Amino acid sequence: MHESDTKYDVILDAREDRCPMPLLKAKMALSKMTSGQCLCVKASDSGSLKDIPHYVHLVGFSLLSTSEDNDIYTFVIQKI
Repeated sequence: MHESDTKYDVILDAREDRCPMPLLKAKMALSKMTSGQCLCVKASDSGSLKDIPHYVHLVGFSLLSTSEDNDIYTFVIQKI
């Protein structure tokens, strides 16, 4: 699935943030979303590669995609 194929309900730009802020901001955004909505998170902190997928798995949401381009990590999460 490519970014252009997905409609995002919320886009979170955490590219300037350092650990643990991308994860904390993603948690806050997801808490305000309804079931079925999609969140796109963009982060530059490499800790996000471990933190965000781990959190998504813990809470039972769906990680639809993870990609990396020029040291920017993009996560697409669907709230279940």
